[in-house]
Amino acid sequence: MTYEQKIKNELDFWKFKTLQQPSLLNKVTDKVQKKINSYIPDKVHDAITSAIKQMVKAVLFGSTFTTSKPVTDLTLMHREALIKQKIENYKKTGAAEGGITGAGGFLMSLADFPLLLGIKMKMLFDIAAIYGYDVKDYRERLYILHIFQLAFSSKEESQHVFSKMLAWDEQAHLLPTNIDEFDWLTFQQQYRDYIDLAKLAQMLPFVGAAVGAIANYKLIEKLGKTAMMSYRMRYFSLQYAISSSEKTENRKLKTGN
Repeated sequence: MTYEQKIKNELDFWKFKTLQQPSLLNKVTDKVQKKINSYIPDKVHDAITSAIKQMVKAVLFGSTFTTSKPVTDLTLMHREALIKQKIENYKKTGAAEGGITGAGGFLMSLADFPLLLGIKMKMLFDIAAIYGYDVKDYRERLYILHIFQLAFSSKEESQHVFSKMLAWDEQAHLLPTNIDEFDWLTFQQQYRDYIDLAKLAQMLPFVGAAVGAIANYKLIEKLGKTAMMSYRMRYFSLQYAISSSEKTENRKLKTGN
């Protein structure tokens, strides 16, 4: 089995899991999250919303995350070896940051949200560059935000995002030119709801440091895997498009049309 065949099987399984209907556990978890949200102080919600809003602006308008240049002349296997190493490094960085802020109590845990967001987005920009994409392109930044949504949304919302990511390159010219059309409100609500259960315990005394480290490690791990699968999806979609184009050209040559 070739490397491409191996990761194609992994991708197919990931797609199957992504498109599965929400389980009873998913539905119960969603209800619990909504209940917990009603008990969280407004200043916590405000802090998360503000951090996410600033992060979205930085991704779309700023240059904070655009340090990596597209990597060229590497095989897919070598690219993914580099990416896996990057993800491991970011997981360790996130765990250390979560442990430190978790040990600091409530106020320090509030500071964890923007710090963790920055770590996650920097990782996504690095992954995009290693796969060979130019993150200076607005469409690539938008794809990165879709990856983020796909990783940290409810089952129903993630399936909606997934459908928009299919055949991305073929439909890139249809993307809105106005960045303000990006639905950042849904973006922040879904992310906030997703991480509340994992991160709320980080604010508790005595256990906050351990919870913060583990939660950050797992959240970054999930985002890294989602990013790899998302770019694999684009890779195989482009391969299929190239193959179909070559077959069409060959057919025209044979028929003289």
